[in-house]
Amino acid sequence: MTLRSPLGRARGLGSAKSGVGHHWAVIVTAVGLVPLSLWFVTSLIGLVGADYAVVRGWLGQPLNTALFLLTVLMVVHHAQLGLQVVIEDYVHGEGAKMASLIAVRLGAALLAVAMTVSILKVAFGV
Repeated sequence: MTLRSPLGRARGLGSAKSGVGHHWAVIVTAVGLVPLSLWFVTSLIGLVGADYAVVRGWLGQPLNTALFLLTVLMVVHHAQLGLQVVIEDYVHGEGAKMASLIAVRLGAALLAVAMTVSILKVAFGV
């Protein structure tokens, strides 16, 4: 039994400020991915059976390159945000939690850079 109030027990347990920003980032990426996914699927349907030269020509158009990069980067960021929530909720050891969060962030950054370089190589024909 303690004489401390619920507010007194909650003080010092960490900030509750970052959750709103994280939640909004998840919502914005999810909403943004709806039209981008529709664009991506219709583009893929239009490219069925196309050879590399046709795909390279399609990806060489600035709008397609920009939308494809935006789609890929939003997917990676959205996935990273989702994995962060899963780790924070289900990994209980502080060391393992921190190592997992760092690994997810670095993995997402590496994946985003690799995919961006690959898309630009194809788009510019390098």
